[in-house]
Amino acid sequence: MRRLRNLKIVATLGPSSSDYETIRALFEAGADVFRLNMSHGSHDEIGKRHEIIRQVERETGRPIGILADLQGPKLRCGEFKSGPHELEVGQKFRFDLDRTPGDQHRVCLPHPEIFQALEEGARLLVNDGKISVTVESCGEDFANCRVDVAGEISNRKGVNVPDVVLPLAALSEKDRDDLEFVCTLGVDWLALSFVQRAEDILEARELVGNRAAILAKIEKPAAVAAYDSILAVADGIMVARGDLGVELPVWKVPPIQKRLIRGARAAAKPVIVATQMLESMITSPVPTRAEVSDVAAAIYEGADAVMLSAESAAGDFPVEAVRTMNNVAVEVESDPTFRQVIEASRPRVHSSVADGIVSAAREIAETTNIKAICCFSQSGSTVSKVSREKPRVPIIALTSLLNTARRLSLSWGAHCVMTTEVTRFKMAVVAAARAARSEGFAAESDQIVVIAGVPFNVAGSTNILRVAPCEERLIFATEPS
Repeated sequence: MRRLRNLKIVATLGPSSSDYETIRALFEAGADVFRLNMSHGSHDEIGKRHEIIRQVERETGRPIGILADLQGPKLRCGEFKSGPHELEVGQKFRFDLDRTPGDQHRVCLPHPEIFQALEEGARLLVNDGKISVTVESCGEDFANCRVDVAGEISNRKGVNVPDVVLPLAALSEKDRDDLEFVCTLGVDWLALSFVQRAEDILEARELVGNRAAILAKIEKPAAVAAYDSILAVADGIMVARGDLGVELPVWKVPPIQKRLIRGARAAAKPVIVATQMLESMITSPVPTRAEVSDVAAAIYEGADAVMLSAESAAGDFPVEAVRTMNNVAVEVESDPTFRQVIEASRPRVHSSVADGIVSAAREIAETTNIKAICCFSQSGSTVSKVSREKPRVPIIALTSLLNTARRLSLSWGAHCVMTTEVTRFKMAVVAAARAARSEGFAAESDQIVVIAGVPFNVAGSTNILRVAPCEERLIFATEPS
């Protein structure tokens, strides 16, 4: 099954999309990667969804990526003794560690780590930012605040602390249990929530090992500030605009999104744009024009993937939402302006032989009548570098490792094909030509570019490029043994 676009689509599974028929329909409509949200659903439910995805993969013969999204620490206030209370602008309100039910003047905030990090002038945001208070004085077990933005506060509402780095690990006990479960289950990507520093990724890496690639969710101001160091140790990035838009003024999010995408592209690491992309399609079969423009903007910026959350997990029109994203991507990528924008923003990276090889492959493919760039890769790094180049011709990723093929389902333009392990370059060219023909990218009279590393099956050894015919008779006639 060949997609008619390079952008990848991530669809979250949930109550609206847990059965075989819907998951199969989502894949056929255009979903390349499925997200398992560990904030919702038992391990049994997650396991069943995982098995259905793998069943669809076996039936279609196409590698499908699975992304498990960890919940992360949840900061919530305590409970109130007499129901919700309306906080007014200018009034004083206190958060403390006293477990006594709250009232209109105070409530428990059962997270001593917050009080350890707070300082005068810091903000606390309650209920997704609907209430904003400023700390006037604080200590090890309290924070006296002034209400700046009024609203209703009630039991167990979420609390955000945007102005300080909290001494909290990104992995809660629940996250650790979930991490081990999904890694044993066999997911391809692990999204880490509440990332504040590079050390959060390294801590998760010790637990994950090489069982899954790690995606850092950038959803806190501290993560934006430490982005370069986080990007250096993560395998991919998610622009989690929901919490970013709570903890930062919403008008700051678009330029941050652009910067995060460009940084990830330069590093040759996949980047997902997420949250509220087609929010209206939770209840409507058609999106708003603003939502379509939002999806299109992410594509023009060079994102590898866009993600559906509640739209596909709990909405009334999950398949239509995926189909809409697919149609937007096809239309945008056919726009001449798209190529102009992408090529103008292409990073100039030539720090290794592999970087030079993939850059040359793109140049050759775009200045001659080449039908596809075929990459042999064990780790996926070569394909990621070609994906960074955003070539005008298709990218065929060939690997003998199913896990690598599944992870590459998140990379822009990568059409993954499983192949047998090759040990000689001649056989690599033959395998590439067969894949290009069988997958509908080229005919026997066409030519392809083949990228590989010699010796074979050694990660990071990309060092050879060849323009080859697609007809096997010509390959054997021209290829040295």
